[in-house]
Amino acid sequence: MSMLTEFKKFAMRGNVVDMAVGIIIGGAFGKIVSSLVADVIMPPIGVLVGGVNFSNLVITLKDASGKVPAVTLNYGKFIQSVFDFVIVAFSIFLLIKVMNSLQTKKEEEPAAPEPPPKQEILLEEIRDILREK
Repeated sequence: MSMLTEFKKFAMRGNVVDMAVGIIIGGAFGKIVSSLVADVIMPPIGVLVGGVNFSNLVITLKDASGKVPAVTLNYGKFIQSVFDFVIVAFSIFLLIKVMNSLQTKKEEEPAAPEPPPKQEILLEEIRDILREK
């Protein structure tokens, strides 16, 4: 089997395609949540803590000199990323929780009872015949 044929077989399996779709949707979802955090959630939090813009929080390790830019530790951007992560993780948790509740509702629907196996039916018939005698 050639390498190209093997790759095609691998790439066309259902799990790989599903994963690719999930990654693409997850990337787009991440951008939406990042915008939600940066543009909607963080401004009120900044106002509550005294008008601080988290993305501007830095510690200057070395001042700029001439054409050399300052060396800074951008911990505000890290705080922003942590908020993004927490909100994305919580959103995914809620989404999975809803999907699981929908799935359990499907499973809870009573299924029609399966007919007993042929052997059991035959044994019951033999038992009934023996009782009659």
